[in-house]
Amino acid sequence: MPPGSTPEITPAVTPDSTTGPVKDEASQSVTFQWPGERLRLQVFDDRTIRVTATPNDAWSARPSMMVVNRPVKTEWSLIEGNEGWELSTAQMRVMIDPRGRLRFATAEGVTLLQDAFVDGREYEATDVMLGTVEETQAVHSVDGQRSKATAVRYHLDRQAFHTKLNFKFDPHEAIYGLGQHDQGYLNLRGTSQFLYQQNMKVAMPVLISTRGWGLLLDATSLVTFHDDGHGSYLWTDVADELDYYVVAGPGFDEIQAGLRRLTGKASMLPRWAWGFAQSKERYKTQQELIDIVAEYRRRHLPLDIIIQDWCTWPDGMWGEKQFDPTRFPEPRKLTDQLHQLNARLLVSIWPNMRDGPDTAAMRQQGFLLGNDSTYNAFDPKARDLYWQQAHDGYWQYGIDGWWCDCTEPFEADWKGTVKPQPWEQMRIDVEEFKKYLDPQFINAYSLLHSQGLYEHQRSVTPDRRMVNLTRSGFPGQQRYGTITWSGDVDATWETFRKQIPAGLSFCASGTPYWTHDIGGFFVKRGDKWFCHGQYSTGVDDLGYRELFVRWFQFGAFSPMFRAHGTDTPREVWHFGEPGEPFHDALVDMLHLRYRLLPYIYSLAGWVHHRDYIMMRLLAFDFPNDPEVFDLRDQYMFGPSLMVCPVTHPMHYGPDSTPLHGVAQSRPVYLPQGRDWYDFWTGTPHKGGQWIDAQAPLNQVPIFVPAGAILPLGPMIEHTGQQRDAAWEIRVYPGADGAFELYDDAGEGYDYERGDCAWQSLRWEDAKGQFTAEPWRGGFPGSMADRQLTIVQVKPGTGIGIGR
Repeated sequence: MPPGSTPEITPAVTPDSTTGPVKDEASQSVTFQWPGERLRLQVFDDRTIRVTATPNDAWSARPSMMVVNRPVKTEWSLIEGNEGWELSTAQMRVMIDPRGRLRFATAEGVTLLQDAFVDGREYEATDVMLGTVEETQAVHSVDGQRSKATAVRYHLDRQAFHTKLNFKFDPHEAIYGLGQHDQGYLNLRGTSQFLYQQNMKVAMPVLISTRGWGLLLDATSLVTFHDDGHGSYLWTDVADELDYYVVAGPGFDEIQAGLRRLTGKASMLPRWAWGFAQSKERYKTQQELIDIVAEYRRRHLPLDIIIQDWCTWPDGMWGEKQFDPTRFPEPRKLTDQLHQLNARLLVSIWPNMRDGPDTAAMRQQGFLLGNDSTYNAFDPKARDLYWQQAHDGYWQYGIDGWWCDCTEPFEADWKGTVKPQPWEQMRIDVEEFKKYLDPQFINAYSLLHSQGLYEHQRSVTPDRRMVNLTRSGFPGQQRYGTITWSGDVDATWETFRKQIPAGLSFCASGTPYWTHDIGGFFVKRGDKWFCHGQYSTGVDDLGYRELFVRWFQFGAFSPMFRAHGTDTPREVWHFGEPGEPFHDALVDMLHLRYRLLPYIYSLAGWVHHRDYIMMRLLAFDFPNDPEVFDLRDQYMFGPSLMVCPVTHPMHYGPDSTPLHGVAQSRPVYLPQGRDWYDFWTGTPHKGGQWIDAQAPLNQVPIFVPAGAILPLGPMIEHTGQQRDAAWEIRVYPGADGAFELYDDAGEGYDYERGDCAWQSLRWEDAKGQFTAEPWRGGFPGSMADRQLTIVQVKPGTGIGIGR
C-alpha cells in the first residue's frame, strides 16, 4: 500500500437495482439486496442502528469481540417513499436511497452523518495469509527480552475483504476519537491515522462528532482513517463484512452511554486505585519496596500504591511469573508489611516468556504463538493456564493488582536512530503482528488478555476488584478493570504537550481509564529515536524538576495518578526538601488529589452507573462553542473543574539553565455560556473570553464554572483514612447547580446489585439556597449521617491546601 493511500476498490451497488426490503421483526432488522451487495439495518435501541453489509450471499457467523450486549426491544417503523426508504425510531431516522446510500438523522430530520455522494461502501476481495514460523531468534531490546521470527512461510487460509466506508462530513463539525496516538491531534478533521497497536499507540475504531453522532466500527484488523485529499473514510484491512454502529446523541454523554450499551459497562476500580501510585524502573528487592512506602509514611506524604516493574523473576527466566527467592524471599511477608502500611502492591507481568517452567508448560500444551515465546491469548485454555501461573506465582501471596506490560506484544520499530515515517512505522509493526496472528485480529490481543485475567481473578476472589494497568486497549476492555497508560514516552516539553490530547482522544473513544508516566519514561538522551529525553543528570537537573512538577500537576487530574520512568529516581523527596519550591509544589498536588477524593470517587461511580467520562475534552460540555473544538491543553475533569496544564518551561531549561523574562502565566480560554471562578483565588470571570491566568510553580491554572458544586475531603495520607470525616462542599454561585455524591464499599462487586449510596446536592442561585437530600440506598459501612460544611465561594475564598 503506497504511503498515505488506499487501493482503489469496487463500488458496492449499481443504481436502482434493489430487490428488497425484507423485514425481520424478531431481530428488529431490515435487509436490502442489490447486485453485488446485501445491506442490513438492525435497530439496536432507539439511539443506535447497526449496519452490516457484504458482497457475499450469507452473513458472517463470527461473534464480535467488542460488542457483547444484545438489542433491546424497540418500537420502529419502515416506510417507502419517492426517494427510497426511511427507518425510524423515537430518536433516530435513517434514509436509504435507491443506490443504498445512508443518511442518519435526528427524529426531527436534522442530518447527523451521511454516506459520500458517490458510493458509501466499497469492497475488495483479499487473500488472508497465515504465517508459520520456521526459525526464531532471541533478541534483547529496550522493551525487554524478545523472540522474533527470522523465517516465516505463509499459506492461504481463506478469502475476506478490504472494506471502505465513505462519508460526507459537515464542514463545521469536529470529530474525535480513534484511541491514543502521539501526533498531538485532537480534532481529527483534515488528518489521517493508522489504527494498529504499538508501544505509544492504542487503536480504537471509534469516532464521535459535535453534530451529535458516534460510530463504532466492529473491526479488529488494521484500520485507517482519512479526512484529507484522499477522501473521508474508514478502511479496514481484513473483514468478513462491513459491520458498524451509529449512535445518536445529541450530547457526547449520550453517545458514550450508547457505546457502553454496545461494549459493556466499565467496571468499578477499588477506592485505593484513586490514590497516588509510586513506581520506577525498577525496585530491585523486597526490602526496597517496603522502605519506599515507609519513607512516604514517615514524611506524612499521601500514597496508596507501590508498583513493582519487570524482573521480579529469577535471572535468566524472562517473564516467569514468580518472585526471585534471592531478592524477594518472603512474598507473603512483603504484602503483609505493605498492607500494614496501608499500601497496595501491583506487579508487572508480561505475555511473553522465556526459559522457565511457565514457558515449558505453555509450550508443552501448544499455547505459544509462532515465536515460541508469547502465549496465545485468543485460546481460552491458554488464558486458563496463564492465570494459573499468575495465581501461583503472585496472586496467592496477596498482591493487589497487575501491571500487564507489553500487551501489544509484537513491536518491530523500536530500533534505529530516526523515527520511521507514519506509513513506514505502520508497515513495520503490522507485518510483525501478521507473522504470528491472523491479520483479521491483530488489534484485539490486549482485549482477550485482559478478559482472561479479569474473569479468573473474579472467580477466585470475588470480593476484590480487578486493577490492570496495561499498555494497550480496545473497545470493550473497560469491562475488565483496565487502566491504559500511554507507553514509554520521553521527557521533553513537546512530548508532555502531546500527552494531553492523547489522553483526551483515548477517553473520547469510550474507554474511561487512562494514565501516563509522570515525568516521561526516558529522561536521558539515548541512541534510539524514542530515547530523546533532554536531561542527562535526571532529577539533579532543575529543568527536569520543573518538567516533572508540571507533569505531576497534570497527573493529579488524570484518572490514575502515577509517577514512573527510568534513568532517575521518582520519589517526592528527590526533588528537594520541605520548604524548597519543587518539593513543596509536588506535595501541594498530592494533598489536593486526596482532598478531591469525594469528588473523584463520585465521578467513578458515574462512570459505571451512568457511563460517564471524567477526563473530558471541552467539546463534551461546550459543543456549541467552536473556540474549544481544537483546544489541546485545557479539559474538564468532571463537571466542576477545568484544568489548564502548564506545558512550557518558565524557570529552567536543560542543564539547569535559568530562563529570563518568561511570564509566570499562560493564556486560558473560558468557554462561553458559563461564568467562571479561579479555583485558587475565587475571582470570578465572564465566559467567552481569553484571559492571562497566573501559573506560579505550585499551581496549575484551574477554573470552576458558575453553578458548580465541589465536594472536598480532609487532609489524609491514604484512601482508607478518616472515612467518616466531615466533607467540605464548595458552592460556586451565579447559576443553578447540582451534584450527585456516590459511595460504596470501595471493594468487591456488590455495587453491581445496587449496594451503593447516592446523595443529591442542589444549589438554587436565585434563592441563595443549598439543599442536601438524604442519602439513597446504602451498603455495609455506609455513612448516611456524614457532616457537610457548606462554603459559598467568593473572591478571597479560593482553595488553601496547607501542609
